[in-house]
Amino acid sequence: MAAARRSIRVTPRWTRSNGFLANKQRNGASSPSHRPPTAARHGHLEHAVIAWALSIVMRNPGLNLPQLLLLPWPLASLATQFDPLTYVNPLIGTTNGGNVFAGATLPYGLAKVVADVDGQNTGGFAMDMSNVTGISSIHDSGTGGNPSLGNFPLFPQVCRSDELNNCQFRIGDRKVYYRASSVIAEPGLFGIELASGIRVSMTVSEHASLIKFTFPKSKGNHPLIMLDLTDLWQSRQNASILVDEKSGRMVGNGTFLPSFGAGSYQLHFCVDFAGAKIHDTGVWINNRAGTEPKQMYITRGFNLFYLEGGGFARFSPGPDNTVTARVGLSFKSSEQACGNAEREIPNPLRDFDRLVKTAKEAWREKLSPISVKPGGADKNLLTSFWSGAYRSFISPQNYSGENPHWDTGRPYFDSFYCIWDSFRAQHPLLTILDPIAQTQMVQSLLDMYKHEGWLPDCHMSMCKGWTQGGSNADVVLVDAYAKNLSSDIDWELALEAIVTDAEDEPLEWSYHGRGGLQSWRKYKYIPYLDFDPLGFGTNSRSVSRTLEYSYNDFCLAALAGGLGKHDMREKYMHRSMNWQNLWKEDQTSVIKGKDTGFKGFFQPKYMNGTWGFQDPIACSALGSFCSLTSNPSETFEASIWQYLFYVPHATSSLISLLGGDDAFISRLNFFHESGLADISNEPVFLTVFLYHYAGRPGLSAKRAHQYIPSSFNNTNGGLPGNDDSGAMGSFLFFSVMGLFPVAGQNVYLINAPFLEEVSVKSPVTGKRATIRALNFDSAYKNVYVQKATVNGKPWTRSWIGHELFTEGWTLELTLGNTESDWGKKAADRPPSWTS
Repeated sequence: MAAARRSIRVTPRWTRSNGFLANKQRNGASSPSHRPPTAARHGHLEHAVIAWALSIVMRNPGLNLPQLLLLPWPLASLATQFDPLTYVNPLIGTTNGGNVFAGATLPYGLAKVVADVDGQNTGGFAMDMSNVTGISSIHDSGTGGNPSLGNFPLFPQVCRSDELNNCQFRIGDRKVYYRASSVIAEPGLFGIELASGIRVSMTVSEHASLIKFTFPKSKGNHPLIMLDLTDLWQSRQNASILVDEKSGRMVGNGTFLPSFGAGSYQLHFCVDFAGAKIHDTGVWINNRAGTEPKQMYITRGFNLFYLEGGGFARFSPGPDNTVTARVGLSFKSSEQACGNAEREIPNPLRDFDRLVKTAKEAWREKLSPISVKPGGADKNLLTSFWSGAYRSFISPQNYSGENPHWDTGRPYFDSFYCIWDSFRAQHPLLTILDPIAQTQMVQSLLDMYKHEGWLPDCHMSMCKGWTQGGSNADVVLVDAYAKNLSSDIDWELALEAIVTDAEDEPLEWSYHGRGGLQSWRKYKYIPYLDFDPLGFGTNSRSVSRTLEYSYNDFCLAALAGGLGKHDMREKYMHRSMNWQNLWKEDQTSVIKGKDTGFKGFFQPKYMNGTWGFQDPIACSALGSFCSLTSNPSETFEASIWQYLFYVPHATSSLISLLGGDDAFISRLNFFHESGLADISNEPVFLTVFLYHYAGRPGLSAKRAHQYIPSSFNNTNGGLPGNDDSGAMGSFLFFSVMGLFPVAGQNVYLINAPFLEEVSVKSPVTGKRATIRALNFDSAYKNVYVQKATVNGKPWTRSWIGHELFTEGWTLELTLGNTESDWGKKAADRPPSWTS
């Protein structure tokens, strides 16, 4: 995990720089992040005006200050209209390992354009003051591992003395710093100025991007834009390009490796230029270029010597020194890439403003179900809240019509990266905010089952991704069923898919299904150093897989029961308690030579029933990091201490095993207060709220305030770790709203919200759910629920179902500064299975 960097905010100042509105850098260090919230009704009209002006100038690079002042200023509308986009900061999580995509995209869009850097570049761009290496039009967001996508970057430069081979073509030679104060990141718009003086503005349609390059004024030079046949982690196996001599159009494709998966994928491109005459064109290889030939096929290279190559075009620019590039993409063909671009961006010189407007309208529509009454809550918290919602819509990505492997005629989503991260909060959030898209995602997972044989745990770039734990697409499907997501889902097919995960081991269970199923059935746990000749995968994670398979089987049982298959329900409900078979009651835990005083932990077990050993603090913040490739252990990316609390279907049984409510609370407190809990990774999410199961929901609320806003805030480093396709943002959103889902169940744990009121209007039923805090105080002294009502009637349970959203209930929570008896009774605790 990268170390957090302090964000230094620079106040915008008006300056003349070729008509470009910029910020003055102070003392050589600036980190502008997002413009301040601009909602005028909250007293920030001046920021609204600045943000409006910046947007105008980024879309019209030749506009100077006097011309800007003559434009009609929208003061009246700014003073009366609330715009949630003014509370969206796309730069949150672009440092500190958040790996968030900060560029321009539509909700779930395939095209995602941003400047790529050579620093923390997993999401393309980072506010880490590293070097820009190109502008690419397709990315993932918030993921870990290798940088994802970033294919076919464009890079602008002016060759010294106007000599072609004085330009720098290789990544390490051409890279250039960017001016941090120039960065503009808004939904649907990204802008940046390079240290070379070249300014770049960009926006998107569904499958294409539009990029404006504005070069410094100079006489006799012919600015160059090059295309590199590579991706962010240089995984290209082979690629080709053809450059049209007259128009400069570049078409081609490349074969690349997925950043966290098996196989390879092909991506095709089509680049057109407008706004300047073509001077010359050609191809380049390594650090040399020529105007002949006009096409090239390139392989990976030899051993460690990665071949770099691509195409270029030089221009005779017009009076504004701007060249516009339109980049079309397709997973099927270059012809389709060109068709996508021509259909979606027919007039590159006139479409920029339209695309930005369309993108912003699309984002407003996605956020429109949400409304809030802050009650004096900090504006930085509001920005974190709205930005978390925004990021939940970036991925998975809608690749409808782009799947080269099958076409069902239905929408197709990809970039489930990865479900192990997203099933806990992001998919439950989409079920609330965008049930139509979530239905399409569930159907896409079922399509993967039908065509690939098993459900994925991870799927990106049309490739199968590595499985991190259990078969957690099972949880996504059952969560949708439990909440009655849609009648358009084939639930019998869903049951068949989950049974296949539970019973049929694939040859390669490293990227779908489950492994060790022969032992799972025979021993009722996954053994340490299991003998598994039926399939192949990383022979590790025996403890975490046992726990996750147990919950996967519970979800299967729940779906079977709902479909009237009671014998099947009984079978898998009993199998869901297999987690108990790795409980070692005399296992202790020592930290820095001192016994923690707690006895009883999960431990790995051999096939013959004897115990192995893993230190309970290994794979924690107090130990060492564990993943599939780095220090593989018997738990995945979390310690045995962490997995101690992962029995979401049978927490009451776990509480009994630990010695009762007080003993459970003591362990949970120690976990969160000792440094063992790692809020930067998803397994810790539910532990924040597990106090509900011990009759102490007030402690859950108190614990949430331990992490918010300390680990989630409105800065470039404002996330504790990888956003994981919106998982971190979804955790924050639920926490602030005052509910947290138990994924796979029709259960939301009720907590004191961080705002006075949050409402969500169902996009399907049109009914509005409201969570309202009475006695709310923005200093958060009143964080304990004293009593609750639903539609005016007393509500004693510490949890509520999805009917809150589909039926449009009003949940009112009366808050106080001390714990009450609300939610303490056994009958009022969340449901839990006991054997």
